[in-house]
Amino acid sequence: MKEVRIHGRGGQGSVVMAELLARAAFEDGKEAQAFPYLGGGGERRGAPVQAFVRISDQPIRLRCKVHHPDYVIVQDASLAEVVDLREGLLPGAVVIVNSEEPAASFPWAEGLEVHTVPATRIAMEIFDRPLVNSAMMVAFAATGEVSLDGVRQAWRERFPGRVGEQNIQAAEKAYAYMIESRKCETCSQENAK
Repeated sequence: MKEVRIHGRGGQGSVVMAELLARAAFEDGKEAQAFPYLGGGGERRGAPVQAFVRISDQPIRLRCKVHHPDYVIVQDASLAEVVDLREGLLPGAVVIVNSEEPAASFPWAEGLEVHTVPATRIAMEIFDRPLVNSAMMVAFAATGEVSLDGVRQAWRERFPGRVGEQNIQAAEKAYAYMIESRKCETCSQENAK
């Protein structure tokens, strides 16, 4: 089973992203569950919010908050100032951050596998608004835990028509960015040997 913790701010679509990641996993033939944690005023726009996803090939019987995520998705890098993004991370955990900055620029990222994706820039190009959840969702799909086809299907089912297609366009752009950046990291690591 893989567990995902999503950090965002109220109004950024973290809960929708969790639901759609679970739906994408289901489209891929997996078991999944998604749920939010809105404690502490998370229902207010801009307040820190967490959402969780579990993905498995077997039935999922757990019904609690994710305490030791395999993946952390951070929709707003400034959350590191008010939330411990490292909380509960075990060795091998992967963090995906919405940022133009390289992972090495985040002091909290030391010792972690961190990938950045310019989700805000992608969203502004597609929507003219900072709707980052589709780009961040697909940046996660680049890990292979859900497929790009599963993501497309989830968006089309939830938002048929123009809105769904725009989100798919943003998603595909983020996916291409993540795949390319992971290739570059692999090349850099091999050249360093």
